[in-house]
Amino acid sequence: MLLTLTTTIRPATDLGYLLFKHPAKAQAFSTAAGAAHVFYPAADEDVCTAALLLEVDPVARPRDGQHVSDRPYAAGSQLAVAMATVFRTAMTGRCDARPELAERPIPLSVRVPATSCRGGAALVERLFAPLGWRVDARPVPLDPEFPDWGDSRYLDLRLDGEARVADALKHLYVLLPVLDDTKHYWVAEDEVGKLLRAGAGWLAGHPERDLISARYLAHQGGYVRTALAQLAELDGATEESLDNALTEPVNAPAPLAVVRRQAVLAALREVGARRVLDLGCGGGALLRDLLADPAFTEIVGTDVSAGALAAAERRLGLDRLPDHTRERLTLRQSSLTYTDPSLAGYDAAVLMEVVEHVDPSRLPALERAVFGTARPAHVVVTTPNVEYNALFPALPAGQARHPDHRFEWTRAEFREWAGAVAERRGYTVRYSPVGPEDAELGAPTQLALFSRKEA
Repeated sequence: MLLTLTTTIRPATDLGYLLFKHPAKAQAFSTAAGAAHVFYPAADEDVCTAALLLEVDPVARPRDGQHVSDRPYAAGSQLAVAMATVFRTAMTGRCDARPELAERPIPLSVRVPATSCRGGAALVERLFAPLGWRVDARPVPLDPEFPDWGDSRYLDLRLDGEARVADALKHLYVLLPVLDDTKHYWVAEDEVGKLLRAGAGWLAGHPERDLISARYLAHQGGYVRTALAQLAELDGATEESLDNALTEPVNAPAPLAVVRRQAVLAALREVGARRVLDLGCGGGALLRDLLADPAFTEIVGTDVSAGALAAAERRLGLDRLPDHTRERLTLRQSSLTYTDPSLAGYDAAVLMEVVEHVDPSRLPALERAVFGTARPAHVVVTTPNVEYNALFPALPAGQARHPDHRFEWTRAEFREWAGAVAERRGYTVRYSPVGPEDAELGAPTQLALFSRKEA
């Protein structure tokens, strides 16, 4: 199996930093799927190509009950396993040598010349195009010498676009096994976590998320329902009665995703905000509600993920909106931890269920970007209350509500962080519970409303 990743960013050899693999070296790794080799067929200032070649022993591998199996030769779950092993650090988005490069999309071309696909080129288009990729999927003939035999179910796949390297690898990690629709190993409960971690930022808003979840989880209904429940909370469009923790607590009076957005909107209306930033807008659930209220005259949605922004655009149906509505909204790719002076001067900024996805070491950078550079008159922040997790019956003790959460705060921890930010940045802050409130454990979501003192 072969996968190549090419960039033309200058200097193109910076791809080696992003992949944590030096362009001047050929390296070999032992993986559960076989021997994986990483090398660079081209590496100069203008073009750099990294190749992952996976050698699978067809005798040593299980044969799926057949005398001859295509598993060792066609890209699918085995290649995904090798990617996760060889490019593990790259998939996290970490790059100590070039942190600013790791955060931004770069031109990329992906080639997988032997892709197993049950669904043909049309399925590839349905899965990758919504993520911003240009797709070229050419069927491989059964035998070039006998064209009348027709095409095989294998494709020569090429994807072109601009994406963070980490996002590109995650797309491939999830979707190559989905195209194949056959896992070479037993699917257990931990696969749900793998799917949600790799799908963070793009899967919740993907129009084919049900199909992706079903195929990735080998059509095991219980696991699929668990994954879709957690994805629904991130998307907020369907199955809104389900929270990150798999199900709503007993006697919850309303879907938490809806209650949370209502609380944010109420805070914005209370302070009279008209020009609003939705920072980390994801699939656009809050943007939809903001657009529905003409009192919000200018709305900017930002997210670090191009896939999330594309999902938001599809979800909102921007191409079908009247001009006067469409003109109120701008979607921009931007990182919360990098200063962006163009975001300054707005009435309010919203970080709804965002801060817990940021590494604690990066919170000072977020503070500088939002409360220092953008410095809106008001800031609304919501985040889970970890104390309330005990009331989610399907959430194991000690487990976060979502696998991408870097932390979850108690009420005291949230107030300590918010109070310190307000003190340093010249804001006042007050707190509100969101959702059904327990006498001892509080509410499932906690909200802080910051107001700039001079405002």
